Amino acid sequence: MKIFSDELVAEAARVNHVADLSHATIGETLLVAQYLEQQTGIPFIRMDQGSPGLPINHFGVEAEKRALDSGIGSQYPAADGVRELKEAASEFVKAFIDVEVSPRACIPTVGSVAGSFGSFIACCQRNPKQNKVLFIDPGFPIQKSQLRILGIEWKEFDIYPYRGAALRSKLEELLADGDVAAIIYSNPSNPAWISLEEEELQIIGELATEHDVIVLEDLAYFAMDNRRDLSHPYQAPFVRTVARYTDNYMLMLSASKIFSYAGQRIALVCVSDKLFDRQFPALAERYHDTGVFGPTFIASIMYMITSGCTATTQYAYAEMLRLSCEGKLNFVEDMREYSVRAQRMKKIFLDHGFTITYPRDVHEEVGDGFFFSLSYPGLSGGELVTELIHYGVSSINLDTAGSLQQGVRACTSRMREELYPVLEERMAAFEADHKIL
Repeated sequence: MKIFSDELVAEAARVNHVADLSHATIGETLLVAQYLEQQTGIPFIRMDQGSPGLPINHFGVEAEKRALDSGIGSQYPAADGVRELKEAASEFVKAFIDVEVSPRACIPTVGSVAGSFGSFIACCQRNPKQNKVLFIDPGFPIQKSQLRILGIEWKEFDIYPYRGAALRSKLEELLADGDVAAIIYSNPSNPAWISLEEEELQIIGELATEHDVIVLEDLAYFAMDNRRDLSHPYQAPFVRTVARYTDNYMLMLSASKIFSYAGQRIALVCVSDKLFDRQFPALAERYHDTGVFGPTFIASIMYMITSGCTATTQYAYAEMLRLSCEGKLNFVEDMREYSVRAQRMKKIFLDHGFTITYPRDVHEEVGDGFFFSLSYPGLSGGELVTELIHYGVSSINLDTAGSLQQGVRACTSRMREELYPVLEERMAAFEADHKIL
């Protein structure tokens, strides 16, 4: 039996100006869920917004307090970032990815959203013939919204049928016109939690070099692939990256999830040293500077967007990165709770007729972590989103993330111990009302 009637759900959508609940954005879904909670007092199982669900890292908090007490808040931060953060970032990349990026090429940004926004601009303006972005989907829908603002066109494809060696021919097809400036993906993926394997990263890297395309690798869920122990600095296994296979890369490292520091809006864009030093006549002409990629990205693009990152937050991030490299802060272990939640939530859904939409990587089952994907026999992704709302469970349609599969994204971050029996009860009711033929 449904918890919320069709009439009440329709009212929630109407009051919050949600035209189509089946294809609602994260923000729209959030509004509908909040409205239904407020009207009835019945709590939702919130699987919509990917906001951290663990306590903020106290090492960062204390470092930020010390920085503020030192009086630095009276001065503008340097456009390219404070020295301590740039050095810590360079060391962190070496410790956990085993890749060399110099401190000068590690650039703080106001979250990875600002980082990708500026990166899209730099990548698509460096060569007039390369003016599109290629998305390896499913991916983060906000990045396409950024391109709408910028007036940049994009190409996209769902990687589901193109895993492993099959990825090469698909990418070659999409790169053949020579108009792609950048390739972007998240790894692990938001929303499906699939992870690109070494073979696939090598294919991407080789083709990026061949076609002179820049790879934007979004590592928002850094080291959160729980299938391998990635917690030991300077020891294999290291985090997988395209940076082993091309010099055309920009790595985005956010503090939001790995340190639960989302409210302070701090991230890094780590640019390949060779790309950082490349000169592009089109950039020189547009910005009346040298046209060297790194300095133009910092001074002529990112500074115009954010005027630099909050200085105290940079010191917080630097401290957390430094302690991680020294083995004094095990951020991987801190995040393991998300994997536990995913396992428990998946079991409840699977016990009641659901399936995992993206169940595998190339050689093994998809891991457990911050997100997972769900399908239900006989229901499209849009229908499943809408039906789950009636049972007090909020999610988002996978098609909003570029997926061609029928399912929804589930986030584990807001799950609490007392909600597991509630989820069990509601999915039992869902199964009873949606008999599988």
